[in-house]
Amino acid sequence: MNISISVKQLGKKHPILQEKSIALDIENPVITTQKLIESIVEYQVQLFHSSSFEFEDEDKIHLPKENYLPILTDTGKVGFGALYNHNKVDLAKAQENAIVAFEDGLYAVFYGDDQLETLTEEIDLSKNKSITFIRLTFLAGSYW
Repeated sequence: MNISISVKQLGKKHPILQEKSIALDIENPVITTQKLIESIVEYQVQLFHSSSFEFEDEDKIHLPKENYLPILTDTGKVGFGALYNHNKVDLAKAQENAIVAFEDGLYAVFYGDDQLETLTEEIDLSKNKSITFIRLTFLAGSYW
């Protein structure tokens, strides 16, 4: 099933991840928030594992092409596609971390205009609403 997701951060004008369509391996379009999060994490882990990285393919120069640098600076994050972590990701641990982060309020999930507040809340993906993840940041400081 194809769904569209985007990732935003409060206080930022532009989303961290522009709206992107991904294909999840889900049979029933009515799923819980927990199943949605676990499916998206599974998709991302598979994407990470499929990006092959050979130790001999290391880019020693790290220089972008002329037309690539303006694109990177517009998004606010400059990266050159190099993978420095050669470890495989444990899917079960990644899913557990995502669920704990949701329960702890580190990010919010919206389906269309509706916020998904509990892991047991059911949504119907056949309505083709956009799914938005908003990374929440906490204020830090002191009273002084």
